Amino acid sequence: MPLTVELDVSELAATRFAISPLSETVAGLQQLAGHVRRAVHLPWVRWAEAELAREALDLPGLWPLIAGDRASWPSFLIPAPRGAGPSLEDDLEVVRRTTAGQVRASLGRVFGAVLPDSVVPLAAQPREGLEAITDELRAAYARLIEPHWPRIRAALEADVVYRARQLASGGAARLFGGLHPDLSWRAGRLVLAGADRVVELGPGGLVLMPVALGPAHVMIKCHTTTQTTIRYPARGVGALWSAADRPTTRHHRQQPPAARRTNPPTTPHHQRRLSPVQRTGPTPRAAGVRGSADSSAPQLERQAG
Repeated sequence: MPLTVELDVSELAATRFAISPLSETVAGLQQLAGHVRRAVHLPWVRWAEAELAREALDLPGLWPLIAGDRASWPSFLIPAPRGAGPSLEDDLEVVRRTTAGQVRASLGRVFGAVLPDSVVPLAAQPREGLEAITDELRAAYARLIEPHWPRIRAALEADVVYRARQLASGGAARLFGGLHPDLSWRAGRLVLAGADRVVELGPGGLVLMPVALGPAHVMIKCHTTTQTTIRYPARGVGALWSAADRPTTRHHRQQPPAARRTNPPTTPHHQRRLSPVQRTGPTPRAAGVRGSADSSAPQLERQAG
């Protein structure tokens, strides 16, 4: 049975596009966690590993939510953007507004009744935990995404322009049918092949979000208190890392991802530095990301809990 999203006329009319720096930040961290590794992004992964080898990134609250042997992650990490092209701070403000009940419900869907020790503090004090997590998301964006955000944003905006033309020329059937081979539009229903979930639509219509650093499959939220998002692979990501301009951070300049071909040195296990390219052990780790020792990498990131 496929995943089906039923849209009435008002929900279809409210459907819109958005791009999100927060979405790319989480997607990038999931790449480093080994979730959704795509060969097309290996230049960025190598660059990010070198950057983290230079200076570790502490994510004690965020990393246990992203890395792990689960097929889902908390939906409040990527809420529906309030505008078409919000800033990171706009996105983080929506995350901070997640209620305590919503945080606990999402954690329960992802982790079950017995939460791991690394997640218990967030469930016990959601407001304080979300403040810490948004700080960590801001730091991760500044280190790993912001140096490349102009080119990522350009690719996402180009995708939205292309989709808008499809909608104008062929209506909803052409728009939804062209987002991904697994998606189709049938008599007022959006159908995702290969999934068996019930989507509880959030208020308003859908938010369609192209993702550059994400997986090759479609991600639809099954539970959300904001608008239901559909994150899909953006067009043109194959050329994303071929540009020769150098990313600039507030700290230093580095070579562009496409020009960097050396792997960073490994670090001792006791330092808990996780490395996504070390796939020989049961719990892949990402070098330079310091989080929780109980974090391992799932192979599927289909839904958010």
